[in-house]
Amino acid sequence: MVELRKRKAPAPPPVAEKKTKQARKPKQEPEATDNDAEKGPAPKLPEVDDTIDIETFGGEFETNDGEKTTLKKLLEQSKAGVVFFTYPKASTPGCTKQACLFRDNYAHLSSTGLSVYGLSGDSPKANTTFKTKHNLPYTLMCDPNFSLIAAIGLKKSPKGTLRGVFAVNKEGKVLLRQPGGPDATVDAVQKLVALGPALKEEAKEEPKKEEPEEEEPEKKEDDKAE
Repeated sequence: MVELRKRKAPAPPPVAEKKTKQARKPKQEPEATDNDAEKGPAPKLPEVDDTIDIETFGGEFETNDGEKTTLKKLLEQSKAGVVFFTYPKASTPGCTKQACLFRDNYAHLSSTGLSVYGLSGDSPKANTTFKTKHNLPYTLMCDPNFSLIAAIGLKKSPKGTLRGVFAVNKEGKVLLRQPGGPDATVDAVQKLVALGPALKEEAKEEPKKEEPEEEEPEKKEDDKAE
């Protein structure tokens, strides 16, 4: 009989090793830099009855005529303080309504010595067109860098202007700061004006300089008789 040889079963193919996914490294917080330290915490927004530093508050901006100015200069020129009503964009419907409300009530709003100004991020050209078209009796302030608008807390993020109103007296005391619609901003100033005499600057008596007392001349001894 012929012997049948058993064939060896073929070896199984090698099993491919599964690649294990490496765990993702946790995101590391960026290290603080010197620049971050310089930025420091966000400045505190002024609230009613706070006193601001009028020397530096709001930086420099310009009038619709292109003249550079500051809050300090405007306060020096005013009798009792200044009012800024802020608006997003000149010559748009809501801003036109607001500007015309301040125009129509301007005589009363400025009757206690407050100087009224419009304030936006518009260019002098855009604001001059706005002022001329609607015969606005007050100056429009242009703040394209949003330095003053941000300082009073009425800047949109990342860019733009919130509608609102801000008032401060000559000593730097905040009288009013609030966002609001066209009617609400005018009404807020109307209520402020109703305070009347309280807004007027109280005359400050300069302390009298004490004159140094004159020293009595030393008494000379009487000449001895010869």
